[in-house]
Amino acid sequence: MHLRNRHGTPVDPVPFVVVVGLSFMVLLSFGPLYGQELGLGLETAIVLSAVLFAVATAVAFYRQVWTFYPEATGSVPSAIRAERLFYLIPILAALIIALSVPLVLW
Repeated sequence: MHLRNRHGTPVDPVPFVVVVGLSFMVLLSFGPLYGQELGLGLETAIVLSAVLFAVATAVAFYRQVWTFYPEATGSVPSAIRAERLFYLIPILAALIIALSVPLVLW
């Protein structure tokens, strides 16, 4: 996959693919369940989750591809970027657990 920003400069697609994959996982796993719990039909909940996924994909593309400047990547040391990634792993795990708790209690 060869992604380019608005200036035609090549952009690394991995962060975009990861964000889109995680949003797909969360929105289409938990979205229909929460939609049904809120009184929506299954088809409506799935369509709403798919629309939210499309919006999340468009926002991720805009932020991580279209307006990204590869020249700015070197300004943040790799140790700090790795530390941020390390802290995001337990946050993501806690988010998934927090999303599943109301479904168990209802």
